[in-house]
Amino acid sequence: MPKALLKIVLCLLFLVSTGTNSAGEFEQWCIADEQTPEDELQAGIDWACGEGGADCSKIQANKPCYLPNTARDHASYAFNDYYQKFKNNGGTCYFNGAAMITELDPSHNSCHYDFIP
Repeated sequence: MPKALLKIVLCLLFLVSTGTNSAGEFEQWCIADEQTPEDELQAGIDWACGEGGADCSKIQANKPCYLPNTARDHASYAFNDYYQKFKNNGGTCYFNGAAMITELDPSHNSCHYDFIP
């Protein structure tokens, strides 16, 4: 019987640890694909922070998401900001193949990645 109880507890812990919101939907963030070359990431950042309408103020120098100062990290923040703002109105996490969806919150240290249901 103790093994059965252990299995139940482990299953419950797994269910609790998965990224779901109160509506039972999975939380998803849009991040840069690790295999995307830096020049393509930079093009995605430029579009997201410009024409795309993402708020990229937090990836500027001395702001909470500036470090690590890499194209991949800055692209992840910009892509996610755009995606969260516009996903309910047709916005996607594509960026010409430079981005991907994750269910693991990419927030780190003082850098918070928004999730909007």
